Amino acid sequence: MFLESTNHPKRIGWIEVICGSMFSGKTEELIRRLNRAKIAKQKVEIFKPEIDKRYDNENVVSHDETSIHSTPVQTASQIILLANDVEVVGIDEAQFFDVELCSVCNFLANNGIRVIVAGLDMDYLGNPFGPIPSLVATAEYVTKVHAICMNCGNLAHYSHRKIIDDALVVLGEKDNYEPLCRKCYIEKQNLKNKK
Repeated sequence: MFLESTNHPKRIGWIEVICGSMFSGKTEELIRRLNRAKIAKQKVEIFKPEIDKRYDNENVVSHDETSIHSTPVQTASQIILLANDVEVVGIDEAQFFDVELCSVCNFLANNGIRVIVAGLDMDYLGNPFGPIPSLVATAEYVTKVHAICMNCGNLAHYSHRKIIDDALVVLGEKDNYEPLCRKCYIEKQNLKNKK
């Protein structure tokens, strides 16, 4: 839907995706890249889904409490309306946006904007999550970050839900989720299924 370009011949845009499990440093890496763009005096705008109010209503905040000001939005299409005269757009918790996010990011990139997106690549069941798979497919740069398995210490890329709730989206932190490696995730899923 948003594939047209207004042809900025001197500006080349692209999409960067930072994905992985919970507690893997996705938001921390997003903030680091956005702060570097600000140091370079680039015009930056950051967005997050309105639903995510875990740490702050407006700021994007990492687990280590690093933060950066953002604009909460309800839908992906609002980003186009609010990303005026910018060179870099950051989007956090991208998995919570509607499927139109991929078209929005491509529209921005086609119009000379660097787009940096962070989000969970899998839901708590280990399935591809929201618009992230499409973004990974169309992005120029993909960084997969890993947490440390809370069970055995190996690299973790699953977000295991510790509470019983079948809803796809359950906002939470360490009390509700833990990062696990493949082996430990499968073991805990099997134990859950036996109950």
